[in-house]
Amino acid sequence: MSEGIPLTDEDRAILDLEGPNVAGHMVKVIRVAGPGVTVPQLKDSVASRIDSAPEMKRRLGGEPGAPCWVDDPDFDLDRHIAVHKDGEEVSDDEIRRATAALLEEKLDRSLPLWRLDVAATSDGGSALIWRVHHVMADGSAAMRLARQVLWDQQDVGEAGRPRPARDPAADEEHERRRRHLLGFYEREFTRSRGRSPFDGEPGARRAVSFATVSLARLHDSAKALAGSTLNDAVLAVVAGALRRWMELHDETRTDTLRVKVPVSLHHGDDGLANRDSYFSVPLPLGEPDPLKRLAEITEATSERKSDHDAEELDQILHRVSGTSKRLGRLLSRVEASPRRFAFSVSNVKGPGQPVAIGGAPVETIHSVVEIGHHHALRIAVLSVDDRLCFGFCADPELVSDLEEMAAGAEEEAALLESLADGGPGI
Repeated sequence: MSEGIPLTDEDRAILDLEGPNVAGHMVKVIRVAGPGVTVPQLKDSVASRIDSAPEMKRRLGGEPGAPCWVDDPDFDLDRHIAVHKDGEEVSDDEIRRATAALLEEKLDRSLPLWRLDVAATSDGGSALIWRVHHVMADGSAAMRLARQVLWDQQDVGEAGRPRPARDPAADEEHERRRRHLLGFYEREFTRSRGRSPFDGEPGARRAVSFATVSLARLHDSAKALAGSTLNDAVLAVVAGALRRWMELHDETRTDTLRVKVPVSLHHGDDGLANRDSYFSVPLPLGEPDPLKRLAEITEATSERKSDHDAEELDQILHRVSGTSKRLGRLLSRVEASPRRFAFSVSNVKGPGQPVAIGGAPVETIHSVVEIGHHHALRIAVLSVDDRLCFGFCADPELVSDLEEMAAGAEEEAALLESLADGGPGI
């Protein structure tokens, strides 16, 4: 067995989030068109390529308080890739229920922390329900692993890019950011005025739901309407979906919800399991006009991006932790408060062109990410070719009618597209 690889501070912090009611892993639900993929095909393909992703053959080891990654001397793909329900065909509803059930189960820590269940779908295709513990990979790292061991061919649009060289202009920009720290603190350390409707201690049960929209249509519509980016449009779609859901539940506790928006700090294929930061954005749920919501969100994100809030926050947290571990833990607890943000909305770039598994085209990839303490809702967005896939995860005891929220996202995307085409608004 090779010498252990210590976990990074980010990885250890993520591992510490796991508890009796929080499993700690994420799920990628990969829908593949007919004739689908068989388990023997998948095992053969993964076996021939898994050496390119050695982290998939490592398990947790080390002494208490000092976890590390060690090679699994008994690694066996039969423990990680299996057929779902003895090969019985499953419906879309059954896939959602199966995903929720698998999200509730903890992965075996004596094995590498991933598992892939293959279900035959009623449309003649397959659904690959791939669980990966967050300590092993964040959203961007998971897509790197998929590129290395799952897709038939590499997506050249996702190839690693060299880290840009440092230049005087960057140093000048850094100094400018330092001069604007006051604005940064006001943006990133503001507390919500009202209590989040998702502020509750989650139980062990999970509900999941999916939505799918056209990436190109949403991108072009947002740019035409307000000069907005795709990420801005995603947040506007989420805001509209939340507004619809809150009206359905007569929820009036707040007209603004702050959401955490993770920002990847990976540089190409850096091999790191977790490397991201975030900024927080207020979603104007009290605004009935979808175009005004989009414009407000665009203004808020533009300010945070131009002042590099995510990078600034990352530097602050690392400096504080380097000075005092205790102070770093205190600041992390403050940052995790439900008054700081109601839930997270991540948007990860997946394959930028069509990909296949075993010759069968991948149709959608829905990412479902675990919720957390006092944050009973989580929304993850992942792209594949021209499809933008929304994955919703919640505690069903605290957040009901998750299907309505997902349907609202598709309706809000269609509404923005209609407005861009000159159609009716609200």
